[in-house]
Amino acid sequence: MVQVRVRYPEVDRMGVAHHASHFVWFEIGRTELMRAKGVTYRRLEDDGIFLPVIEAAYHAPARYDDLVRVVTRVEGASAVRIAFSYRVESEADGRLLATGTTRHAAVDGRGRPRRLPAGLRELLV
Repeated sequence: MVQVRVRYPEVDRMGVAHHASHFVWFEIGRTELMRAKGVTYRRLEDDGIFLPVIEAAYHAPARYDDLVRVVTRVEGASAVRIAFSYRVESEADGRLLATGTTRHAAVDGRGRPRRLPAGLRELLV
């Protein structure tokens, strides 16, 4: 879980967070979940493993200056893919603001599929 405050450049004139902001928050949640499990993106990339997003979805808005918490979970991992789910909740009252998923393929530095190390899958799942 990580807290994020909805910042002014993330909202429209009505104070509603732009849908693209959710994906930034998902990235923050995913990065911090992996860090908490002892795996950093930097280490993965140094090992030649990259995880581009290959699918993403979300729903529901947040508003300007809301403090939200992003709860991130690993939904599953195969030899070459990993999926995360996200819940964006109001820090004030726990109300659900958004849910989403992202799916990632493991690739090497040239974009070719690469197997995730078994130890990494075990750490994340």
